[in-house]
Amino acid sequence: MSILAGPFVVAAALLGLGGALKAVRPSDTAHALSLTGLPASVTLVRIGAAAELVVAAVALTFGGTVPALLVAASFLAFLVFVLQALRSGTPISSCGCFGRVDTPPSLVHVGINAAAVAVAVGYAVDGAAPVTDVLADQPLFGAPFVLLAGIALYLTFVALTALPKTLAETKAIQS
Repeated sequence: MSILAGPFVVAAALLGLGGALKAVRPSDTAHALSLTGLPASVTLVRIGAAAELVVAAVALTFGGTVPALLVAASFLAFLVFVLQALRSGTPISSCGCFGRVDTPPSLVHVGINAAAVAVAVGYAVDGAAPVTDVLADQPLFGAPFVLLAGIALYLTFVALTALPKTLAETKAIQS
């Protein structure tokens, strides 16, 4: 089992969560894309969201180098989008990463996306075992692994949604 199994599960699950939420509520993502000059429509966002869901499900269920690299490519695309949004200075209140949850592009996004790219590439190079194989190597039928991955996923979600707003409010108070 790779030392990157846990972080990869979190990255792939985050990709799937974002895809699911964007599929249900695509308008914020479409709006953010249009503000940065990229092609944007609700239909296009839903197609992309479905692709995210499929990539995440295949990467977690079947493993493999190609699905792991597709997870990396997805987060690389997110990283480029967030960097473009930050560089342009366009006031985007939400990048639409998670549907309606207010997630303004921030350096936190840059760091998490970059880490997800690195983890997914590393996991691909290391063989990209399916989650079932990873769980088979764990004590208690993988329950501690699943619990810790769930906690890490939640904390990453909070870091992407609440931390940028908290940092912005702290900065505003200090000004």
